[in-house]
Amino acid sequence: MKLLAIETSEIACSAALWMNGEVSERFDLVPRRHSELLLPMIDEVLADTGVVKSQLDAIAFSRGPGSFTGVRIATGVAQGLGFALDCPLVPVSTLAGFAQGCYRRLQSARVAVALDARMQEVYWGAYRSDDNGVMRLSGEERCCAPAEVNLDESDWSACGSGWEAYSTDLKKACDGQLGQYDEEPHCHAKDIAMLAATLLREDGGVPAEQAMPVYLRNQVAHVKA
Repeated sequence: MKLLAIETSEIACSAALWMNGEVSERFDLVPRRHSELLLPMIDEVLADTGVVKSQLDAIAFSRGPGSFTGVRIATGVAQGLGFALDCPLVPVSTLAGFAQGCYRRLQSARVAVALDARMQEVYWGAYRSDDNGVMRLSGEERCCAPAEVNLDESDWSACGSGWEAYSTDLKKACDGQLGQYDEEPHCHAKDIAMLAATLLREDGGVPAEQAMPVYLRNQVAHVKA
C-alpha cells in the first residue's frame, strides 16, 4: 500500500508517505504559508521514497477540527489530488491524529485530547488504543467548555493545546483521572497516515467529492449584539 497523508490543521504543515508499514515525513512550522508550501512538501516526500503520484493507492488528510483555514487547505488539496489521480480519500480526525502521536511517543493506551478552540472552548475527544496500537474514539468528539469534559477511568494521558490554555478547568473536570502529559503541541502527518492505513483497509476510503472537513463548531466568531 502506498498512501499519502497531509496535515495542516494548525501552524504546522506536514506530508507523509505510508508504504507497506514504513513512513517517511516532511514536517515544518510555517504559520500562514501552508498553501504555498504544502504541494512542494508533497513532491519532496514522494521524491524521497521514489514514488510518483500515479502509484498512490489513497490520499489521507487531517479533516479537522482545527484552524478553519488550515482544515480547508488540507481538504482542498486532498480533493484536487483525488480527482486528478482517481483514487480514494481517507478523512482522518485531527483529534485522533494527536492521540495517535501521543501513543507513538509515550505508549499511552488512553489519551484525552483537548485543543484550544478559542472563545473559552476546547475541541475534545477521548481515545483508547486497540490491540494493534491504533487509537479508537471513545464516546464523541465535541466542542465544549473546558468544565464540561469528562473521563470515565483513571490514568489518561493529556495531549493538545487546550491543556495549557485551560489547565485549571480541564484538570478539575477530569477529577484526578490524568496521568502523564504529552508536551508535543502539533499533529503530524505520519500519525494521520498510520490511522488512514487502518481506515482504508476497513472501509475503503471515500470518493473525493464526499471527503468533507469537520469543524465541530457552527459558530466561528462572536456576533456583536
